[in-house]
Amino acid sequence: MSLAQWVVSPFLDFGFMRRALAGACALSLGAAPLGVFLVLRRMSLMGDAMSHAILPGVAAGFLLSGLSLGAMMLGGVATGLAVALLAGLVARLTPLREDASFAAFYLISLGLGVLLVSLRGSNMDLLHVLFGTVLGLDDASLLLVTITASVTLLVLAAIYRLLVAECLDPGFLRASGGSGGWVHMGFLVLVVVNLVAGFQVLGTLMVVGIMMLPAAAARFWVRSAAKQIPLAAGVGVLASVSGLLVSYHFNVPASPSIILAAGVCYLFSIVGGPQGGLLRASRRTRRA
Repeated sequence: MSLAQWVVSPFLDFGFMRRALAGACALSLGAAPLGVFLVLRRMSLMGDAMSHAILPGVAAGFLLSGLSLGAMMLGGVATGLAVALLAGLVARLTPLREDASFAAFYLISLGLGVLLVSLRGSNMDLLHVLFGTVLGLDDASLLLVTITASVTLLVLAAIYRLLVAECLDPGFLRASGGSGGWVHMGFLVLVVVNLVAGFQVLGTLMVVGIMMLPAAAARFWVRSAAKQIPLAAGVGVLASVSGLLVSYHFNVPASPSIILAAGVCYLFSIVGGPQGGLLRASRRTRRA
């Protein structure tokens, strides 16, 4: 089998592979640009916290309506936003910092979500929620992911300048009369919605990987956010294609394969990236 056949034949021969590819690529195009701004804001771990925070709402929707996409979507968005608001409130009213507050709430959310799913569902239902079913996407799930990615890109284009200003100098934005609070809240809504839409693809435990790893990798190749955004999306698409091919040819789970492929891209960027990569740093040290 030639390399071209190795790469193309799974997607030509099987409809479920084409649907998985479409869903994973759409998720990458919407989530990875958000990861760029999370990295800029030094809130990378918040993405992980939010991915766990949606679990109780998803589980509650599952308890009430079974595997109803709408019920799990609404529940996940509601609990994700609630955790974000509560964590911010605790950070403002108590000496506890926001990162510690997020960590506490996400641990509570994770335990509660697993408990709720276990009350009614089987182990397979729990695995479906935690690790997704990228190879079994139905029309509704695929449509949800693609619509979410489209809306995310349109909103990011509309608020890009305000979002960059809020990331780099929020004090200046407030002083100049900018609506920094609304921009921050709108950004959090986009993060939560993408995580909830993406749990059908990669699961609540894995979806944050396709948001953060491509964004972290892009940081080692280009400096500006305007260039990091398309590069991060491209890395996410590359990881999706590579992970699905590895899953198909070596008979391993698809979701972890996609995240591990993104992890390989990140590790390669650490070593070879021109913006702070280890090889570039070692060359500078030798010249000095």
